[in-house]
Amino acid sequence: MRRKERIKQDIFRGVKEFYHLKHREQERRQGKIGYAGRVYDEKEIINLVDSALDFWLTAGRFAKRFEKNICAFLGARFSSLVNSGSSANLLAISALGSPKLGKRRLNPGDEIITTASCFPTTLAPIIQNGFTPVFLDVDLGTYNIQADKIEKAISKKTKAIFIAHTLGNPADLGRIAKIAAKYKLWFCEDNCDSLGAKYAGKFTGTFGHLSTLSFYPAHHITTGEGGAVLTGDPLLNRIINSLRDWGRDCWCDSGVDDTCKKRFSWKLGTLAFGYDHKYVYSHIGYNLKLTEMQAAVGLAQLKKLPEFIRKRNNNFRMLYQALESYQDALILPRWEKKAIPSWFAFPITVRPGAGFSRNELTDFLEKAGVQTRLIFAGNVLRQPAFKDIKCRVYAGLSNTDTIMNDSFFIGVYPGIGRAQIKYILKQFKTFFNSR
Repeated sequence: MRRKERIKQDIFRGVKEFYHLKHREQERRQGKIGYAGRVYDEKEIINLVDSALDFWLTAGRFAKRFEKNICAFLGARFSSLVNSGSSANLLAISALGSPKLGKRRLNPGDEIITTASCFPTTLAPIIQNGFTPVFLDVDLGTYNIQADKIEKAISKKTKAIFIAHTLGNPADLGRIAKIAAKYKLWFCEDNCDSLGAKYAGKFTGTFGHLSTLSFYPAHHITTGEGGAVLTGDPLLNRIINSLRDWGRDCWCDSGVDDTCKKRFSWKLGTLAFGYDHKYVYSHIGYNLKLTEMQAAVGLAQLKKLPEFIRKRNNNFRMLYQALESYQDALILPRWEKKAIPSWFAFPITVRPGAGFSRNELTDFLEKAGVQTRLIFAGNVLRQPAFKDIKCRVYAGLSNTDTIMNDSFFIGVYPGIGRAQIKYILKQFKTFFNSR
């Protein structure tokens, strides 16, 4: 065993040396200032190699620690790793249709309140499960749901609320949580952009019955592809894991048998008594698990999260302070009084009468080497895939259309340093001086 450990440590030292020779050199060569990107060092690669040496390729010891540490960081009870944030959203919404929920189960045609200013895979699971989305407008500046309209939009068919905290900016969770409790609605948070954000001193993603995370490279931490579903409810947790793991009724970990101590003693459905519980299926499920190697990377990334959040918010602050002088032409971000955002990006909306269009500004920035992105789908109902879906719109989507036409964002991720922020601001100054 000592010889194996010595060999392993030699490998890790080689990995560290390799990182400093190759990966740091690649980082220095980067030209364009990205809106997002991976920030890592040798620790992620060492974890990756460590997991590869075990050759336990599906979820194992790293995955268990990653799930445990996510819960510890957020103060959540249960965390289930999945292969993407989009899959996390699919599982969260699919879980609401589980027969195990009895009378609280959602059925096809039941309504879920959400927004049309969204990433498409916040909406897609609602449609994929046969539920009906009810769209509310969002506020300019926060880009979050107009919470004061939620109660008026509720009908007899409304059973849930599913909202995202846009670009790391918490929605009005105090009001939304009260409405959900008053009307006995399921409340789900898409927290994929907002890991580490807080509302009233509590982390986003811990207010709802279910919440989701994404570990795509653009997000706060990355495993390449990956995500998680969080809940405080043991039944929802079991449903999530069943749906994630082929729909099986068994809850044994991979490689483990007979956790329930009655593997061959169940009588379920019309199966014969004693049918192997590992092959009993209580849901029509998927295989959406994260791999062990991805979890190993995530475990190292999670340790860096507090520093990542600090750098993101510092970059945001520098941009905000400098861009305030252009507020006659630009709508800058704003946030709830009780919110402490964990900024994914810096959103901007060009005001009517600014004398230039959103496209003119973004074209200028892109040519200057500053990456820009639009706020996801804009108005998702105008997207080709969603334009004819069955839905209900409450009180119009005028701000959502404004976002589609006039809004964009630039990056604040930890790979952007002070010199790059100064360069970005110089480009804004050059643009405005040329008008």
